[in-house]
Amino acid sequence: MISAPAREQRRRRLVKVRRVKELAQQLRVDSIRAAAAAGSGHPTSGMSAADLMAVLFSKYLRYDFGAPEHKANDHLVFSKGHASPLLYALYKAAGAIDDAELLTFREFGSRLQGHPTPEIPWVDVATGSLGQGLPIAVGIALAAARLESSELRVWTLCGDSELAEGSMWEAFEQAGYNKLDNLIAIVDVNRLGQRGPTMHEWDTSSLAARATACGWDVQEIDGHDLDAIDAAYAKALEVDRPAAIFARTRKGSGVAAVEDVDGQHGKPLADPEAAVEELGGVRDVSVAVSSPPAPRPYEIATAPVERPTYELGEKVATRGAYGDALAWLGSVDERVVALDGEVGNSTYAERFAAAHPDRFFEMYIAEQQMVAAAIGMQTRGWKPFASSFGAFLSRAYDFVRMAAISAADLKLCGSHVGVSIGPDGPSQMALEDIASLRAVLGSVVLYPSDPNQTVELLDAMRGYEGISYMRTTREKTPVIYAPDESFAIGGSRTVRSGDADAVTLIGAGITLHECLAAADELAEKGIAARVIDLYSVKPVDAEAILAAARETGAIVTVEDHYAEGGIGEVVATVLAGAGECPRLERLAVSERPGSGPPAALLAAAGIDAAHIVAAAERITNAR
Repeated sequence: MISAPAREQRRRRLVKVRRVKELAQQLRVDSIRAAAAAGSGHPTSGMSAADLMAVLFSKYLRYDFGAPEHKANDHLVFSKGHASPLLYALYKAAGAIDDAELLTFREFGSRLQGHPTPEIPWVDVATGSLGQGLPIAVGIALAAARLESSELRVWTLCGDSELAEGSMWEAFEQAGYNKLDNLIAIVDVNRLGQRGPTMHEWDTSSLAARATACGWDVQEIDGHDLDAIDAAYAKALEVDRPAAIFARTRKGSGVAAVEDVDGQHGKPLADPEAAVEELGGVRDVSVAVSSPPAPRPYEIATAPVERPTYELGEKVATRGAYGDALAWLGSVDERVVALDGEVGNSTYAERFAAAHPDRFFEMYIAEQQMVAAAIGMQTRGWKPFASSFGAFLSRAYDFVRMAAISAADLKLCGSHVGVSIGPDGPSQMALEDIASLRAVLGSVVLYPSDPNQTVELLDAMRGYEGISYMRTTREKTPVIYAPDESFAIGGSRTVRSGDADAVTLIGAGITLHECLAAADELAEKGIAARVIDLYSVKPVDAEAILAAARETGAIVTVEDHYAEGGIGEVVATVLAGAGECPRLERLAVSERPGSGPPAALLAAAGIDAAHIVAAAERITNAR
C-alpha cells in the first residue's frame, strides 16, 4: 500500500506534468495565433519544439526577465530563428510580453520581427540565417567559462536542417575541444525542411555519432516525451563536456492537418481556429522561470605592455604594428580579447597571446567559428579583435552581415591584402575585402599606411561600437608619421601639398608609398602633386577629397584592390554626390594576378609609382 506522503508526492508530480503539458499546448496555440495574425511565419517549426521548451522554461532555465543584463542569467539562443513564434510565445508565458504584443508579430514597427533580433532585450543576437546560433553560443560559453568562471548555462535550440551547414560542425568541434560543459544543444529533429525531408530525417544515430566524435555527451530522445526531456536535461547538467540532445519530433505536432505533413513550412495554418480548438483552445498558462544565482566574482589577468612607437624612416609592416598595438590594448583595457584563425604568426596576434594568454583564443582554421565566437563574446561585454588573412575572412561574411543586424561590437583585422603579398599567389590575396566590408551597415573600414598610424587607429577601433575592419599590409614600409600624431576614424592625412598642385594622388596602405614615390618623380618633371592618405575608407573624409578636386582639378586614385567597391569608387561617389567633375583616373587591380615579387606584381597590376606618374601626366596634359 502506498503511503500518504508518497501519494502526495505523486499527486504533485502529476499536477506539474499536467501543467507542463498545458504550457506546451499553449505554446503551440500561441505560435498558430501569432502567425495567423501576421498572415505569415513558421508556426509548424515551433510546434515541434514546444514540449522541449516547455520543460526548459518550467524547470531548468535560470533567467530574470526583469534584468536581462544580469551577469548570471542563462543564455537561450534560438539557432533555428524561424521558430520565432515559439520564442515569443515563451516570452508571453514568462510574463515578459502580453498577448496584445504577441499578436503584433511581423507588423511594421513591432519588435517581434519575423526572426529574432536584439531589439528585444532578451535576445542576444539576430538569428535566422541558419547555422549561426550554435557557433555564437560557443563564443558565449567560452567567455563565461574561461574568462568569467560563471555558473551560467548556454542553451541553444537548433534545427535539424541547419546541421547541413559546415559552421555547425565547426562549433561542435570547437566546443568539444574546449570541453564546454556549460553548453547544451537541443536539436529539434522534426524530419521536414522547407521543401521536403531533411538529409537524415529521423536518423538521429548518424548525427549523434558525429557529435560524439567531436567530444560531446550525446543523448537521443523522443522530443514529445516530457519525462525523457526532463531526464535528458538533468543528465546534460551533470556531464563534464558539452551536451547534445537529439530529439525526434513531429513538425506541426498536435494538429492533424499539418503534423508531419510536407508542404507546411513557413506559412500560417489554413484553418487556425480549428487547429486551436483541436489543441484545447486558448489558454492563459504562466510559468515562473527560475532566478539566476548571484554572479561569481572573477579577476582578469593583465600584463604591463608599453604603447608601441616606431622611429621615422625605419621599415615596419603594419601587420606587425597590429600585433604590437593589440598586446598594448590588452594591457590598458582588460575587456579586450583576441581570436585568431591559426595564422597568429602572420597576423602577429601571437604577440597578444604571449602577453595575455588567458584572453587569447586560438580558433584554428575555422573562420566562421572565429567570427561567431567573437560575436558571442561581445554579448558578455568583451571587446573581441578577430584576425586572419583578409581573403579568408570572406568565409565568415554572412556572420559579419548578421552581426550588423545584431548591432554587435565586432573588430576584425585582415592581413596579407592585395597583390603586394607577393609569391603566395592569388588564393591568399584579399582583393575584395574593402568592397565587402564597406557594404556592411554601419561599418568602419580602415587601411593604415604606417605603424604609428596603425597603433592609433586600432585604439580608435577599441572605442568604436559596431563593425570595424582594419586592413594590414604584409610588406614592410617606411615609417612616415611620428608616434605622437593623431588619427581619427573618418579622417585622412594630406601628406604633401602646395599652392601649385596640379594633380592629387590618393592612396592608402601600400599604394600611399607608391604615390609618394610618384610625387617625387612628378616634381622632377615640373608637376606638383598633392598626396592624400585615405586611411579611413569608411567613413571617408569627403571634405579633403572635395577640396582636392576644387584646388587641383585632377585626381588619381590608386589601390591594391579590385576596382569594384574600392577606394576609387569611394572617391567617385563623393565627387558625384557634390556635383564636382574633376578629371579622374582610377588605378586598381583589373586582372587575375599570379605569384611573383611584390614590386613586379604592383607593376603588373598598374598600381606602382611608374603607372601613377603616367596617369598623372595623362590627366594633367588633357587640360
